[in-house]
Amino acid sequence: MSTLISVNNLKKHYNKGAIKALDGVTVDINKGDVMVVIGPSGSGKSTFLRSLNLLEEPTDGDIIFNGVDITKKKSVVTKADGTKVKTKVNIDKHRQKMGMVFQHFNLFPHKTIMDNMTLAPIQVKHMKKDEAEAKAMKLLERVGLADRANAYPIQLSGGQKQRIAIVRALMMEPEVMLFDEPTSALDPEMVGEVLEVMKELAEDGMTMVVVTHEMGFAKEVGNRVLFMADGKLMEEGSPDQLFNNPQCDRLKDFLSKVLI
Repeated sequence: MSTLISVNNLKKHYNKGAIKALDGVTVDINKGDVMVVIGPSGSGKSTFLRSLNLLEEPTDGDIIFNGVDITKKKSVVTKADGTKVKTKVNIDKHRQKMGMVFQHFNLFPHKTIMDNMTLAPIQVKHMKKDEAEAKAMKLLERVGLADRANAYPIQLSGGQKQRIAIVRALMMEPEVMLFDEPTSALDPEMVGEVLEVMKELAEDGMTMVVVTHEMGFAKEVGNRVLFMADGKLMEEGSPDQLFNNPQCDRLKDFLSKVLI
């Protein structure tokens, strides 16, 4: 597997270092990975995820995405003739390749579902309106919501909104999808419909990093699991390794509380 994102010694400190939200996290995310990040509240999971596309600006460390260190203002690029030149890092360009799904959907309430889905492709990628709408309809059909294209977010359930948020991110054809506790704001009966869409994405080979409390999803769909606590990456491995043979005491204690 080739590495898509390489994270090296990532730190995020607040109050002049008094609070270490991230304290030296190092990990590689490979193409096709479904990496599930678990841990207690306040462990740094969401800070880690949001740092990957610089929604949180790290205090220190490197994030190499597609060979470019996006934490630096400028990057060295090797041209076809072998010469190396410094070029400005366009973080917006890199963010376009990272789909982000939040807890609370972040849909524009005054726009229809179709408008929510086509806004970024038309404005950012300069896609033609009819092309964007045709693509949006295909994605809406995929998640069983084609009949809601002209509805407004207020007319949808939480589970429907989150499915829309996922396919809206897919409209930009990202190379990786980042999920920040996508089911935590949902009623229990709506969780399954969102996880099913994510499972299908994983089966299609989408690279995914998922912060979640859904241990069943981590076991069934993830191929790698990270356990974080106190801003540190305490343990990582396959779902079988982490859930059935945890090594560190902190992970053992965590699993004893979340697994029934």
